[in-house]
Amino acid sequence: MVTRGSISLKRRDAFLISTFAVVLAGAGISAGFGHAQNRAGATAHTQATSLGEGVSKGAASTANRGVVRIGYQLDGTDIILKAKKWLDEDLQKKGYRVQWIQFVGGPQLLQAMNAGAIDFGETGDAPPIFAQAAGTPLLYLAHEPADPKGEAILVPPNSPIHTVKDLKGKTIALNKGSNVEYMLVQQLKKAGLTIHDVTLDFLTPPNARAAFEGGKVDAWAIWDPYEASAENTMHARAIADGTGVTNNYQFYYVTRSFAQQHPDIVQDYLSGLEQADEWVNQHKLDTAKLLAPQMDIDVTSLYQSFAKHRFGIEPITKDIVAEQQSIANEFYQLGLIPNPIRVQDDVWQGTFHLHKLP
Repeated sequence: MVTRGSISLKRRDAFLISTFAVVLAGAGISAGFGHAQNRAGATAHTQATSLGEGVSKGAASTANRGVVRIGYQLDGTDIILKAKKWLDEDLQKKGYRVQWIQFVGGPQLLQAMNAGAIDFGETGDAPPIFAQAAGTPLLYLAHEPADPKGEAILVPPNSPIHTVKDLKGKTIALNKGSNVEYMLVQQLKKAGLTIHDVTLDFLTPPNARAAFEGGKVDAWAIWDPYEASAENTMHARAIADGTGVTNNYQFYYVTRSFAQQHPDIVQDYLSGLEQADEWVNQHKLDTAKLLAPQMDIDVTSLYQSFAKHRFGIEPITKDIVAEQQSIANEFYQLGLIPNPIRVQDDVWQGTFHLHKLP
């Protein structure tokens, strides 16, 4: 079965083409990083909001010029760190300004990191595998607790699809290179299918929701809180989630050069994330109310997605590395990445020295 988005193309090539577009755009970029297309063949939806003023075109850190650039997604707890300004105030005392740069998904965020446009970022478990294969100079810093139920394969309420096996010959929307891609691969494998038995329609979450709601795709592989929103507002049914096939970790990263040059800021970043996670654990309804207007998702769905998860940064252990390595090995065997990688080679070797920010 031919898949949309050219699943057979070398991921490294696609990744670097997108990255080159980021570099060409320069300051104030508001261009598409990915290659998502709708079923009618329309060209890419914007993959990230404006990167703001002064985005670096090179790979070198801009911290020596007083700017620390942090990539974030609206569904991550780092948006709380941004809203509370704890890190901004802490680094301001040291002579730095924090530049927060928003992305629609993890693959797009790491493409920007590969282009030298950000210093820190957060994504799910699959994006760093593609990024490492493309030579992105990232280091794994920490991860959030496992959240296997935080992603799922959804179908419309009246769909005849009731099991993963029923997806054979069907079209599935998903964000290319995201955490749900690995979950989908594993669930298909468990059902005796492969990605070649389905059609993959690579769409960003907003475009995928529109396609799903409009009946242009048969299923949607997506993460929370988009999952919870679809279940509540469209009565979508989950036929499978990450349970039994993936832990669905969220990871935090820093560029290798930044970590070498500014280890103190790395500790400040980790401390801020831990502080933000603690706040979310204690204020999940407040977090939902804060994010609802920004994400255009109802408060109830956001609260439900937060309520079933515990937040808190944890170090990268040998078990975590082994799990990421298994994802990398599987992607290489499937031809989704062009070359084998060693996850351990890109793990930060520092230790946590967490402290309370202002």
